[in-house]
Amino acid sequence: MLVWLARKILAFFAKRQARRWAAEFDHATHSPWKVQQALLQRILLRHQHTRFGRQHRFAEIRTLADFRLHLPIRRYEDFEPYIEQVKRGQLDALLGDDRVLMFALTSGTTASRKFIPVTDQYLADYRRGWTVWGWHVYQAHAHALMRPILQLVSDWEEFRTEAGIPCGSVSGLTAHMQKRVIRWVYCMPSCTAKIRDIQAKYYVALRLSLPRPLGLIISANPSTIVNLARTLDRYKEQLIRDLYDGGLWSGVEVPPEIRSALRPRLGRHRPRARELDRLAERTGALRPVDVWPSLAMLGNWTGGSVGAYLRLYPRYFGDTPVRDLGLLASEGRFSIPIADHTASGVLDITSHFFEFIPAEEIESPQPTVLTADEVQEGRDYFLILTTAYGLYRYNIFDLVRVTGFYHRTPMIAFLNKGSHFANITGEKLSAFQVSEAMRESLAELGLALTNYTLAPCWDEERPYYGLFVEKSEPVSESDLLRLADVLDRRLRHANSEYDEKRKSRLGGIRVLVVAANALHDWDRQRLRRTGGTPEQYKHPVLVPDFSFREKLPVLRELAPASPERHATHAE
Repeated sequence: MLVWLARKILAFFAKRQARRWAAEFDHATHSPWKVQQALLQRILLRHQHTRFGRQHRFAEIRTLADFRLHLPIRRYEDFEPYIEQVKRGQLDALLGDDRVLMFALTSGTTASRKFIPVTDQYLADYRRGWTVWGWHVYQAHAHALMRPILQLVSDWEEFRTEAGIPCGSVSGLTAHMQKRVIRWVYCMPSCTAKIRDIQAKYYVALRLSLPRPLGLIISANPSTIVNLARTLDRYKEQLIRDLYDGGLWSGVEVPPEIRSALRPRLGRHRPRARELDRLAERTGALRPVDVWPSLAMLGNWTGGSVGAYLRLYPRYFGDTPVRDLGLLASEGRFSIPIADHTASGVLDITSHFFEFIPAEEIESPQPTVLTADEVQEGRDYFLILTTAYGLYRYNIFDLVRVTGFYHRTPMIAFLNKGSHFANITGEKLSAFQVSEAMRESLAELGLALTNYTLAPCWDEERPYYGLFVEKSEPVSESDLLRLADVLDRRLRHANSEYDEKRKSRLGGIRVLVVAANALHDWDRQRLRRTGGTPEQYKHPVLVPDFSFREKLPVLRELAPASPERHATHAE
């Protein structure tokens, strides 16, 4: 009775807070320039006495023109020397804050990882954005309110800097900092973030959520949700046995200390086990749509290249609604979707100061730069961010489309990571990384290659990158296979997120031999479409387009000598 009452009280106060923040955000969207201008001034005032602020004369900035004069558009590498000082505990190099809670990690455009400082302001903005998103979700799906949520998060403490600051995933930090009274809503306790083996994490997620009437499943990548559904059917017998007997199957790689922490949650659920056993016997499979008929919604990205995974959803989830999480990155939240089945979301003008560069001008030395109130519906832009935690006029290379306006604030949908990035399932592979890895691979093997392109290729079980090479190249098929293997290894070393996805979601690189001059002909057609001169044109080593394979005459695909097993460690 006391637990029931506590949950009712919690729901009341959580709903009141969410309603207030949602109302404040809604009010802000009527005056985007006023809100953005005030936010920019607060950011500059807070950090004007930092080393970066003094060097860039923050105290003298009065107007947007001043701001742009003192601060050119930058990449992460421009902030890296200051961030390195913050990692050593010298916060005033970049931040006017008393502490850094952690560094959110993501792969960089070069071989190094990006470290994004997570301050109290970062966390406050992050939580507020999620709360506003959740408010709109529960307005549309009221029956999901206070039902259990299955959300997979990653470790917020992979390692620490020399100053003792944790580095990892910000989602893990928020799970770790959840108030005890609301943790019961989430199926996965924070300790599960430290499970390294992804298949083991899927299994544990299912083991903990199968006894409960789920309302939401949330994960940024739809590939995670698809693989979760596949794991449910693949290991249905072990899962049903675990529910009947209690405990956790010994066949999954879960560290002993986490097994121990999970033990109180691993009780017997024999009626549920019998129910699932009958369901599996009747249908021949276990599908989430049958296992959780109360499931109200799936929350994940829907924009960019993830559409291929969404086509698989009806197989596992029937017609369960899907709500985009918004444009999210280690750098923070940039949009808040307010409707199902669309990648479009309202620009989060209360958290970051945004500027926009028209897509066609991104390579220009002096591009047009617009504010949120100046963009046009239907146009594509690259986002430029100024954050409250040390990133100023930062080009994140996210290409977005303005899909309309909510009141007077633009709504944006993510398109892709830009022409120099590929991103099948969160790996954010850059052309620079591919070029460097190929240069090193060719040197290691003593080979020479005239022309090549790496591009994503779709496969329902495990998508992969294809190395497209013309048949006229003076390289044997055996050497091409060795090259693909070494290139894959070097990319895993260069890009930690590619390495992580290779362990679970991405297949190894395969060689696709195309007709002689096929790449040359593709270049000519592309140059004809885009304009420019042959002297200025550079053949792309990375094409972030699933349809690239369809545009070239592929003669044969070379499989590795030892094909990767799709089986998990548990098998």
